[in-house]
Parts: sequence; C-alpha cells; structure tokens
Amino acid sequence: VNLAVVNILPFPALDGGRLSFVLYEAITKRKPKPSFEQWVNTAGMALLLLLIILITINDIGRLFKTTSLLEKMRSLWPF
Repeated sequence: VNLAVVNILPFPALDGGRLSFVLYEAITKRKPKPSFEQWVNTAGMALLLLLIILITINDIGRLFKTTSLLEKMRSLWPF
C-alpha cells in the first residue's frame, strides 16, 4: 500500500508525474511539448536518484556509527 501511495505522488518520473501531465492535457486541451515533458521527467529522475544516494550514504554512515549526513552537511555550511 505504501508503494502505491508513493508512486502516485505528483513527482516527475513516477506514475503521479505522468498523471499530472494527463490532467494538464485534460484541463488545457493541448499536449505539452515532448521536449519539455522529457526534460521534466529527466530532471525528476535525477532528483529522485540523488535522494536515493543521499539516503543510502546516510544509512551506511549510521550503520558504522559515524557522523550522520546532516551533521556533515552542517559542517560544510555553517549557517
């Protein structure tokens, strides 16, 4: 059930992102340019992969009892 909920979120590269484009087309009665749709899906996939990588790094760090990713980020940006 959780996977279905996450998958339907209106995030590009997921089914919810595709649903967003379908709703846009239904409301405006015109399709978005294929190049724009491809760009949005590519950017969404890149952000999703970046999030997966950051979460994995954080989990590995916690597994070995090192500082968390959040603490490392705070040390880089002191504000």
